[in-house]
Amino acid sequence: MTLTEYNGKVKLPERYCEEMQELLQEDYPAYLQALEKEPVNALRVNNARIATEDFLSLFPYELERIPWIPNGFYLPEDCKASTHPYYYAGLYYLQEPSAMTPAHVLGAEEGEVILDACAAPGGKSGELSVRLGNSGCLLSNDLSVSRQSATRRHLERFGAKNVLITANDVLSLKESCQETFDRILLDAPCSGEGMFRRDPELIRSWEKRGPEAYAPLQKELLKACAGMLKEGGRLVYSTCTFSVKEDEEVLAEVLSEHPELKLIPLQDPHFAPGVRKGLEGCARLYPHRLQGEGHFVALLQKDGERKASVFVKEAEQKLPDFFADVRAGALPGSVVKRGTRFYCTPALPFSRKGLRILNEGVFLGEEGRHGYEPSQALAMALKREDFARSVSFAAEDPRTLKYLRGETVTADSDLHGWVLVCVDGYPLGFAKAEGKTLKNKIDKGWRIV
Repeated sequence: MTLTEYNGKVKLPERYCEEMQELLQEDYPAYLQALEKEPVNALRVNNARIATEDFLSLFPYELERIPWIPNGFYLPEDCKASTHPYYYAGLYYLQEPSAMTPAHVLGAEEGEVILDACAAPGGKSGELSVRLGNSGCLLSNDLSVSRQSATRRHLERFGAKNVLITANDVLSLKESCQETFDRILLDAPCSGEGMFRRDPELIRSWEKRGPEAYAPLQKELLKACAGMLKEGGRLVYSTCTFSVKEDEEVLAEVLSEHPELKLIPLQDPHFAPGVRKGLEGCARLYPHRLQGEGHFVALLQKDGERKASVFVKEAEQKLPDFFADVRAGALPGSVVKRGTRFYCTPALPFSRKGLRILNEGVFLGEEGRHGYEPSQALAMALKREDFARSVSFAAEDPRTLKYLRGETVTADSDLHGWVLVCVDGYPLGFAKAEGKTLKNKIDKGWRIV
């Protein structure tokens, strides 16, 4: 296949260039110029932890707002956001700006039942969980067990509570979850054309498996999601590709087979419209029109009136004595014991039967040889005021970095027993106190290396 160079390092397939030229017409040179620029980095504020304006007054860097994402911000080049203590406290998530769009467009309201069908690595699930608050339920699903480990880590850091993390084929879910969800996000597997600038390795994958390889699967997945959506519910179909075969053509076929679904127009000056008649209400995100990579987003609504879900709780079990130090009501859901491990599980409007569950609600801790050991996930699910004993260090205090490295730190006053360690009032993990000495209990996988 002939390749066309667009910078000194990366070359684009000639067929791809021809298709983009036909798609963009006079905007094609501007698109090629955009590929010459460096990708931008961004964060999305975790509004379950902190209000956006409060975060801006706390964060030590000047941030530029992403115009179409209220809690999204571009990062300056000198900002080491992935190693800042606030990242470990779950105050924000690092995410490509255009990738923030699908969850923002879908939205969520408290008490709803939501499916993130292809969730890994969990960025979109994180935002949906924030909007749900401590109510309803989010089923964060992906076919890949290994990729869902990243989803679990992200959701734990965000303090997400009413979430079920699963690894199921979406096509298998449709049998047990017909008309179950108020909202569904399907960020479908795709050829990745919109990410060529950020990840040039995707170009090689495109040459082996182009849009034609993905479109049949995308249609199957979207049809399955249509069946799982409640009457009156909303569904977002999104990809990170420009291909009409994977975007408008997939959508057109599914809409023709599901006349109960209607397209809700998305309007923003940074978005380009859909390129097929009747589908102009879709949103196309191009790197030459905004600071971000390529994305396609369509918002659908199902005819009818939505009915409230009926949630069923599991029978609650007795907690270890440790939980006398946790404020009553701090954790929603039912406390259950699985073997030696305790979980706070969300009430569900559907059966767990047949689901490959990787994590349910909040893993609270485990009984061991030396008594009960609270989990890192529990620490992140709490607020400082939720626990009887806590210490808080400033972000610039050397003890904060020492704690994140897994080292023993010293408190300003005597304490005894389990202590919640915080940075500027936001939890980082637990420690075991003996006087002023805080024996570090932060999970090894959460430490700064």
